[in-house]
Amino acid sequence: MRRIYLDNAATTPLDECVLDAMMPYLTSQFGNPSSIYSYGRESRLAIENARKSVAKILNAHPAEIFFTSGGTESSNTAINASVRDLGCKHIISSPVEHHATLHTVEHLHKTGEAALSYVKLLPDGHVDLADLEKLLSESTDKCLVTLMHANNEIGNMLNIHAVGELCKKYDAIFHSDTVQTVGHFPFDLRNTYVHFITGAGHKFHGPKGVGILYVNENIKITPFVHGGSQERNMRAGTENLYGIVGFAKALEQATANYEKDSAYIKSLKLYMMEQLQQHLGDVSFNGDVLGCSLYTVLNASFPKTDKSEMLLFSLDINNICASGGSACTSGADAGSHVIRSIANDPDRVAVRFSFSKYNTKEEIDEVVEKLKTLI
Repeated sequence: MRRIYLDNAATTPLDECVLDAMMPYLTSQFGNPSSIYSYGRESRLAIENARKSVAKILNAHPAEIFFTSGGTESSNTAINASVRDLGCKHIISSPVEHHATLHTVEHLHKTGEAALSYVKLLPDGHVDLADLEKLLSESTDKCLVTLMHANNEIGNMLNIHAVGELCKKYDAIFHSDTVQTVGHFPFDLRNTYVHFITGAGHKFHGPKGVGILYVNENIKITPFVHGGSQERNMRAGTENLYGIVGFAKALEQATANYEKDSAYIKSLKLYMMEQLQQHLGDVSFNGDVLGCSLYTVLNASFPKTDKSEMLLFSLDINNICASGGSACTSGADAGSHVIRSIANDPDRVAVRFSFSKYNTKEEIDEVVEKLKTLI
């Protein structure tokens, strides 16, 4: 039985052209980028060319792009640097952030390094910008605002420019977890008031284990990882050469095909919504699903029954990959903190379906048919 993969918000398959770009650096061009002989210089050139490519696509300066191991390291670096280097003593976040952010801000609060406030959410799961301004205006300490650009579980998108303007007004540092949007939406960082954004290659058909941290040129931070002079003394450790090359190639591909791919993927999301409503009756959707939302994510809610409580397990047995929320917490029994924050109904079961350019309507038809027997 073939596998139907509808969990692309967790990770995506590697694009063949990305693998082709990486292969020379996995085989013959393996030199350490810090070595001074030709093998090393060739590797260094590949990294710097990748940096220039990423910076151009994001409309940033190459000196503002740092390669990391992924979104978690990038967010940890940004949040810790904001508190320890930039004087932020009050962190404002939301209860629906990725745990890479939530656990980091909770740790800094627990150790007494920063006060912590959570902005209110509107009924549809969006951040309440009026409450954000209230928190900023009332704070007597310098603030770090850390809010994700798009929620990885329900797909809601933040108005990053509106939040940036509020941060500018109150002289706050702004970090946005953009892991779900880098590679899926165009960015213009030159004209966006934001100090840090993050990216992870595996979210847009690149390799795992490589990400970026954008650090605005107007701020100066110290390294989060110590031990070497790599990444212009900002991130110690031998660079993930083939990962970095793959990240840049995947971002180039995603950008070149954005219009076509995003329209196609959005059509799959809307088609699945229609089919679920038509064939399953008592189905609802979490988040602002038809409003300001990721075109890749659909979070559906079904009535809780003896059968539906085992829904993800039953889908897996039938070779269908979907999730109850973030892949990072899928092994826990606690369930989704995002769903608890916006729609805490114990009589419903939430399932996240997320799509890529490789999915088809025929696959969705198969999944809906199977869901009819499972719910």
